[in-house]
Amino acid sequence: MAKITRIKASDTRPKEEASDEPAITRKKVVVKDKKSEKDKRKEMKKVEKTFSEKKTGKKPFILFRPFVALFNYIKESWHEIRQVRWPNRKTTWKMLLGMVVYTALFVVVIFLLDLFFSWLFNLILSK
Repeated sequence: MAKITRIKASDTRPKEEASDEPAITRKKVVVKDKKSEKDKRKEMKKVEKTFSEKKTGKKPFILFRPFVALFNYIKESWHEIRQVRWPNRKTTWKMLLGMVVYTALFVVVIFLLDLFFSWLFNLILSK
């Protein structure tokens, strides 16, 4: 659990301290993780159990091994995808805007370099 101190500005304070600046109050807020420690431990035991079963289990018939490997890959990939914290809509749009701006700037730099080297090569080859 993370302890967060929130600071809020408020206009409520005793009259003898009244001035133009707002008063600052502090509140301690406890933020709980979405998954408790117990759930995390259960999940880790489940993952350890699947890996230990793979080591001790029988090998499938040779024709089925590629399909078993593909199934295990998909299952483990799904497990990893479930652990990802996906961004919300606002963050996604901010990242998209940043990527578009960066791409536009990079295109301008490449265009200017192309113009410069074209001018330079034409200057060299014209002599």
